[in-house]
Amino acid sequence: MKFNILFSCVFLFFSMARFSAYTQHPYTNPLDIPPALSANFGELRSNHFHSGIDFKTQQTVNKSVVAIEDGYISRISVSPGGYGLALYIDHPSGHTSVYAHLNSFSSPIADFVKEKQYEQESYRVELYPEPGLLIVKKGQQIGLSGNTGSSGGPHLHFEVRDTQTQDPLDPLPFFSQAIPDTQKPDIRGIAFYPVEGKGVVNGSSDPLRMNILKNKSGIPLAPPQAINAWGRIGVAVKAYDRMNGQSNIYGVKHVRLFVDEKQVFSSSIDRFSFSKTRMLNSFIDFEEWRERSSFYMKSFIEPGNTLKFYDAVNNGFIDINEERDYRMRYELEDHNGNTLVYSFVVVGQQQPVAKTDSCKNFMPWTLHNTFVDFDFMLDIPSGNLYNSFCFSHRKTGSTVYYSDIHRVNDSPVPLHQNATVWIKLNADTLDNKQQYGIVEITETGNDNWIGGTYKRNGMEVSIRELGRMYAVDSDTFPPNIVPVNPEKWVASRRIQIRLSDNKSGISAFKGTINGKFVLFSHDMKSSLYTYRFDDSRLEKGKTQELVFVATDGAGNTTEYRYAFEY
Repeated sequence: MKFNILFSCVFLFFSMARFSAYTQHPYTNPLDIPPALSANFGELRSNHFHSGIDFKTQQTVNKSVVAIEDGYISRISVSPGGYGLALYIDHPSGHTSVYAHLNSFSSPIADFVKEKQYEQESYRVELYPEPGLLIVKKGQQIGLSGNTGSSGGPHLHFEVRDTQTQDPLDPLPFFSQAIPDTQKPDIRGIAFYPVEGKGVVNGSSDPLRMNILKNKSGIPLAPPQAINAWGRIGVAVKAYDRMNGQSNIYGVKHVRLFVDEKQVFSSSIDRFSFSKTRMLNSFIDFEEWRERSSFYMKSFIEPGNTLKFYDAVNNGFIDINEERDYRMRYELEDHNGNTLVYSFVVVGQQQPVAKTDSCKNFMPWTLHNTFVDFDFMLDIPSGNLYNSFCFSHRKTGSTVYYSDIHRVNDSPVPLHQNATVWIKLNADTLDNKQQYGIVEITETGNDNWIGGTYKRNGMEVSIRELGRMYAVDSDTFPPNIVPVNPEKWVASRRIQIRLSDNKSGISAFKGTINGKFVLFSHDMKSSLYTYRFDDSRLEKGKTQELVFVATDGAGNTTEYRYAFEY
């Protein structure tokens, strides 16, 4: 009994300590400039929720980045894409802070990283230093801000994570006092979704999406047309947030839907699991996003969606079963409590509900689903669908590709992880089977290499969504290596090479001088690969022979050699 009481007290102490750490704003600004945001937590992105906040860096790089609290470097990532140069610091509070898209690391972090890159003979590294090896203090400079990786411009991507689970948390509570915000969210549209076979809106079983306009004072106007419905429907909203003095648009933190003064749905994005971030594709109207790049946030929950930030009655679905006005309203609220209220009416009006069409290839969301034809196969493991649907497959002949062109479903359907597609070759003429690859064909006729593995006179590859067209193509051309001003390499003490590939992309590269590995850095936004002379690793006073080798995704390899005196 005493042990249970003691355990409860200890648990309560640590819980209160964590709550206190979260509410008392104990962390310092990671930048030494006035804080301003270009993106907030939970924003809707392609296939994921934004896992942090983006601090502006005055449209430039090399701003000092400091540790927000005492701790130690627990992870270091260097990649040409993604987070680019990134640091992870574990803190006594139970949080991990993340600093991404850096331009450089401070010493001794930079020295540690370089040593490991040479050990692994790779620019790309994922490092986990021992606790206590790289200790940092609150306010200590750990690097300089940059634009590395998949960044779309100079900024600092910053996260606060729960160290134990690595779930990202909304960092804004730690810094909102220094970031004034008195602006309400901004509504852009509403949409209505009749449940197939159970509902109808304005005489149709198709979704009804409509833009919401504003008057001269900026007040949202009523929907542009009357909404008459019968049966079961879902509703969605398109909206963004604003902040003082900024032209950016941000994600809306809290969404609440009321029907006749009763709350039927709410979402509050305070944290999520990385394993579920792709469920954004169920949180939004995925078809609208894919076809028109427009984000509608659903106020209903599909059966395969297990995100934890919902609170809903009847999963948010609304039953219109009386001939009367259903008075509805959205409340859209940001972190600072600024709230926009938008009211609208759905008129209950009896109208025929279309029966569900017969389906030859029905795929339940709960099951492992397959579709097999003599020249095509689709395999969707269980746990990948958010809702059941009727699958369709069409093919057309091609004189351009090594196979027919296969459309894998008529409309976009997101997958939580992946499915496997196999496409038969109509002409298996290449001796090197690695040079085959599946390509995704856009509606305009362009194609993008996906790759895959040769199996049973065809190609197999993983895909992440349905609704696209695929065929088998080939890549028989090696990468192109072009030296940039080699006559100036010695004077500038750096070697630059421009590297490109026509189809499958660069999968591997390596540079050596006199047979020893040398570190070429690169970033996904540029075709330049750069080595800076390191006299501690380069024997001077002799002829230096550079060998640079690059391999593409189809296994084609190019080698470039150049000798110089240094």
